[in-house]
Amino acid sequence: MPDAPYCVLVVLDGEYGTRLSELVMKGPIWIADTPTNRAAAEIFGTAPPDPKQPDGVTLFTSKNIGFPETILLANLYTIDMHHNSYSAAPPYTALEVIGASLSEKIKTELSEYGFDEFFTTSEGFRAERPLSAAQSIV
Repeated sequence: MPDAPYCVLVVLDGEYGTRLSELVMKGPIWIADTPTNRAAAEIFGTAPPDPKQPDGVTLFTSKNIGFPETILLANLYTIDMHHNSYSAAPPYTALEVIGASLSEKIKTELSEYGFDEFFTTSEGFRAERPLSAAQSIV
């Protein structure tokens, strides 16, 4: 049975808070830095990470709080640089976003990173790409 894809989770919901406990073992998490999320990250971000997947919980700020699409697109390059083929072996092949809807603008931007499959979830969306695409993105 193949290993699960290396998935990076991005939480744009400023009030996600203690629900973070449900995500910490799924992979590295990037979460919007709000008082509610920061408190949860301080509690749950100390859990031992999966040794196959670097990082635990990373807080990020944005001047565009309230605009999830804009926040995601503004931070996508940084997130990718921390989990792409230059930083992880293997690189991430899935991106799960909580707190934003999948728009054409997001699909277009993610396709530039090799993502070619998109799925709507109950809290946002998931994007996937083949490992070969993840390894060839510079």
